This record gives sequence, C-alpha cells and structure tokens, in this order.
Amino acid sequence: MRIKRCAKSLFLVSLAVLWFASSAPSAEKSTPAAVPKGSMQPEATYDDPLGRSTPQGTVVGFLKAMQREDYERAVEFLDTRQTGKRAQQLAIELNYIFDQTLSAAPPTLSSKPEGNLQDGLPVNRESVYVVKTKRGEYKILLERVQKENNPPIWLFSSETLKSVPQIYEEIDIPWLEQKLPPILTETKVAGLPIYRWFIAILVLPFAFLIGWLLTALFMALVREPLRRHADEQLLQKLRQIKRPLRLIVAAAVVYLFSRGAFSLLAQLFWVFVASTMAVIGLTWLAMHMINIGAEIIEKRRPEAANAVIRLSATLLKALAIVVGLVVIFYYFAGINLTAVVAGLGVGGIAVAFAAQKTIENFLGGLFLVWDKPIRLGDFCKAGEYRGNVEHIGLRSTLIRTLNRTIVSIPNGQLSTIGIENFDMRDRFLFRHTLNLRYETTADQLRYVLAQIRELLYQHPRVDSATARTRFIGIGQSSLDVEIFAYVLETVNEAFLAVQEDLLLRIMDLIEASGSGFAFPSRTIYMAKDGGLDAQKGREAVESVGRWRDQGELPFPDHRSATVSQLDGTLAYPPKGSVLSPKKVGSSPE
Repeated sequence: MRIKRCAKSLFLVSLAVLWFASSAPSAEKSTPAAVPKGSMQPEATYDDPLGRSTPQGTVVGFLKAMQREDYERAVEFLDTRQTGKRAQQLAIELNYIFDQTLSAAPPTLSSKPEGNLQDGLPVNRESVYVVKTKRGEYKILLERVQKENNPPIWLFSSETLKSVPQIYEEIDIPWLEQKLPPILTETKVAGLPIYRWFIAILVLPFAFLIGWLLTALFMALVREPLRRHADEQLLQKLRQIKRPLRLIVAAAVVYLFSRGAFSLLAQLFWVFVASTMAVIGLTWLAMHMINIGAEIIEKRRPEAANAVIRLSATLLKALAIVVGLVVIFYYFAGINLTAVVAGLGVGGIAVAFAAQKTIENFLGGLFLVWDKPIRLGDFCKAGEYRGNVEHIGLRSTLIRTLNRTIVSIPNGQLSTIGIENFDMRDRFLFRHTLNLRYETTADQLRYVLAQIRELLYQHPRVDSATARTRFIGIGQSSLDVEIFAYVLETVNEAFLAVQEDLLLRIMDLIEASGSGFAFPSRTIYMAKDGGLDAQKGREAVESVGRWRDQGELPFPDHRSATVSQLDGTLAYPPKGSVLSPKKVGSSPE
C-alpha cells in the first residue's frame, strides 16, 4: 500500500507540473493544436491575432477558416488585390487544391517568425509544398509582407494566387468521388463531405483489427523460443505485452492513413492521433517491460531485496508516465518545455525536502541490500544492539535482541553506524588470562606453560600457527598467564564446545602441576591452610630438571620439529565423550 500511495503521489505531482507548464504564458499564442514533430517553437516578437506571424500559423489558420466556411476570414490569409466574391472564389479554389493534391505526408511548416532559412529560398519566402498535375508542377508559396506600419505577416504569395485558377482547372476529380453517389460527395458536415466522415469513423476499428492480427502472428512466432528460455510465470507476464503492441501497430496504421488524408487539417489531426497512440503504447510497453525485469531480478537477488526492487520498479513506471505526458504535451500540444523542466525541478525540490528522511531511509535500505553487510538471519551488533536480523524493509531494519525483543533501526541511521556481523567470521578467538597463585614456583610455571602449549598444538580444532601461551605479568594477587589461539569453527555453538574442552583440560594441567588459581581479592582464612601438594610439586620440578639436563627445555618455545610432531595428536573429543568415535567392532551396551 505504501508503494502504491507513493506512485500515486508522484503521478499527481507530474500532472500538476504539466498543468503549470501548460498554463504558463507563451510568446507564441497562435501555435496550432497539431504541430509536426521536430519543429521548434521559439518565442516570436509579435503575435498576429489570426496566427499569421509564422508560416505554420498562416496555413493552419486558412484551412480552419475554410473548414468553418468563413470565406471572409480566409481571404485575409491571401496576398491579393481582389475583393468580394472573386477573392472568396480564389480562396475556395486554393482550399480545393489542398484537399485534392495533398496526399503525401503533411509538409513541415516552420513555426518560427522568420521561417525556414535553410530551404534555399529568399528570406521572406516559404515553400508549403509542390502541386503535381498532368501539365507540370506548381509551388505553393508563402511570402512575408509588411503593410503600412503593421508588423510583417505571412500570406499566400500573389505569384501562387495567379496560378491557382490554372491549377484548379488541371486537377482531376479523385477516382473515389467519381465512383460514389453525389449525396455522399456533395453533402457536407462541418465543411467535409459525408463519405470522409465514414472513412474517419472506420479508420480506428480497422487499425485495431490490423494490430490484433499482426500481434497474434508475432506472438505465435516467438511462443516456442520463449518457452525454451522462460518459465510459465514469466511467459504469463510476456503475454501481457500484446495489448501495448496492438496499440503501437494500430498507431502505425493510422499514421499510414494520415499520409493519404484528404486535407492538410485532416493529415495534421491523424498524425496527432497516431503519435499520441504510439507514445501511449510505448509507455505502456515500457511499464510491462519494467515489471518483467523486476520479476527476473527478484529471482536472482536475495529475498530482502524484493521490497527495494518493487519500489524501484514503481518509480521507473512513474517516470515512464511523466516522460510520455511530456512528449505528448510538448511535441503534439505545443507546451513550452522550459516551463515543464522548471516545474519538474520545483516539484522535485519540494518532494525532496518533504520526504528527506524517507528518501534517506530508502537509499540506506538500497545500500544494505546491494552491499550486503548484513543478511536475513545474521547475528550482528549494530550500535548498542545485538541480535539476529529478522527483516530489511524500505524504511527500517528489524533486529531481534538477545532479550527476545524487536528493535527497529531506520536504514538511514543503520548505514552511518558500524555494523559487526558475527556470522561472516571464519574462526573464533580463544583468549583467556589465567591467574595462578603466588606460591607457584618458576619451574611449576614452566611446566604449566609447556603443557598448555602442547595442548594447543595437539588439539585438532585449534589453529596451531596462531597458538600462543605466555607469562605476561605479576599481578597484585596472581601470576598472569595469557592464552591466545584461533579455534577452527564458524558456528558459535561448536566454538563453545571446543572452548569448554580446552578450559577443562587446562584446569587438569594446572592441577597436575601442583599449582592453583589465585583469589582476586584478599581473603582471611579461619582454618589451617593445607598449602600446596608437595609431592606433585616435586614431580613437576623433577620433570623440568630432566628437560634441562637433556637439553629439551622448551623455552622460549618448542622446537619446530616437536611442534610438527605434536600437531593434532590430542584425542578430541576426549575419551569417554558421547561425540568420540566408537571402536570398530565394538557393540553398543
């Protein structure tokens, strides 16, 4: 639900930005509703009330006036000295020429006040298109004229108007109109013959029928290859792209129909319809492809990444919608792109300030998922909290502490503090300090050190290369011996078992040496002290004496040959343990 609300908010913000852009004042108010793609719309220094400031405004304004049968207004787009009915007849003939000869794509009409300066014509002239008849070719030209002290405007040139009657006589009646009954060609609605309205009504159903057929054929061709490389769930999602593909193919059919439309206005209208359908179809297709990509990534990434992947997919779909709306409103409706970008910038800054912590937590969660300092189930320490990671969400990460409580840490905060992941270590540190009694003699201490070192070398679960046992100091109430080694375990329970075994064996060695552990505090004995075991003390001293006489005193350390000989020779688990291997052939009791 949170993801849907976020996407909805972004969509509403984008609509508001586009509304702001569309309502922003524009210098060129006469821009027509349908603008050919690729034509730019810089600001004009003057806006003619009839739209004659640009070549595009003049042509479109003339055709609209003729469509409304407003002949007096249409004459105002002609550079002619004729007046009254003769001028109106000239306008009717020019409109007829447009209707009957403009069967190709609509011409690219400049929307700049100065016109197209790269067409090879004089500065004040603009070519609309070329009319081809059986007797030759004629150019339909516009000319920029200035009457009295008024600003310059674009009009159909007097040279073109002189040729209009001749062109009108040379144009043949279209073959379709010759075959249709007069009631369909002579009866007009909104300035257009009835048969053209019938054709327009049939265009969209026909286009969608062609789109359905071609899409079905395409899906039939790719069905078998897709089955070999995708599972059924992914195939189901791929089948959903049929609808946007149908819309895109239908847009192509409508565009092809626009090339044969009967008037320039009709061509411009159908180009706008086809372009809008294509943008909607491509946006729709992009949203489906984002869903499919997110589905594939979810299968390859850990489960903790699903929430981030889904939100990222939602944001990409919202971006696709915004881009589609910008393209439609800018290229086909004439909205000023500068205002759109400014609106998006202002809206983006407002959203960033309002949702600063939300964005910070989202990005923190994104880094946690992709960098993977912690994963679901890991035992870690984050700040003052220790526990297992139970959930990595969009806003926060949940950790179950040793007290079995749940701590929610915001992802933004978690990405800035040190995280210690205990599950990612390769071995455990075994480090303890033994506090022996002051009554322990030097030779007894040597015995203890030597025996503990041998114990560490012999133990199969201890890394003998890191084993170290040293007499590190004389404390206030004890002789301190430090034991340092790494245990070859990665699971805490297994390490605790090895540590327990080592500590018990060390206690046996200290007892065997005749020494004991010191009390860390002052103690008043009310009974007679039994003292140390004299017999065991003598045995330990005798052992050290033999080592010294034989030149085998293991100080400052054992010989490397002896270490290799002792490495891993100690029985572990100890004899009698439930985990020790049973003898071959022995029967259970």
